[in-house]
Amino acid sequence: MHRRAAAFAERAEQEHDFAVDVHEFPEGTKTAHDAAAAVGCDVAQIASSLVFAAPEPVVVVTSGANRVSEEKLAATHEVGESAVEMADADAVRETIGWSIGGVPPFCHDTAVPVYIDETLLAFDTVWAAAGTPEAVFPITPEHLREFAGAQPADVAK
Repeated sequence: MHRRAAAFAERAEQEHDFAVDVHEFPEGTKTAHDAAAAVGCDVAQIASSLVFAAPEPVVVVTSGANRVSEEKLAATHEVGESAVEMADADAVRETIGWSIGGVPPFCHDTAVPVYIDETLLAFDTVWAAAGTPEAVFPITPEHLREFAGAQPADVAK
């Protein structure tokens, strides 16, 4: 197992008493479509963790079938729409502790607000990044929401 995926699994065990079932795919799971094809699930079951500057970092865990509406995120987070933009890679790594493409929905280095796309809550299982662009893990949306301290929100375009 890649050292970053192992670090995430260890951290999830320590912080949440959750045994992460890491699945690694050497061909990568960089996009939601790649991840869904590798796992063999619907793209809507991919829980993509995206980091926005709003103006402080905010994580949005969205369905792979959806795009995040910056306007809806701004309204949910109660900031002006012009204050919301994708965070740059350095800021993500420095604040969240993970690199873009491998950001898990929880176990972040800094406590930040987390919103979960309410459409993910309809599934029995979703798949999220496990610390690298090649690693994912299955989790119930309820556990994801609990461990991330995520607030369900209508953030999809």
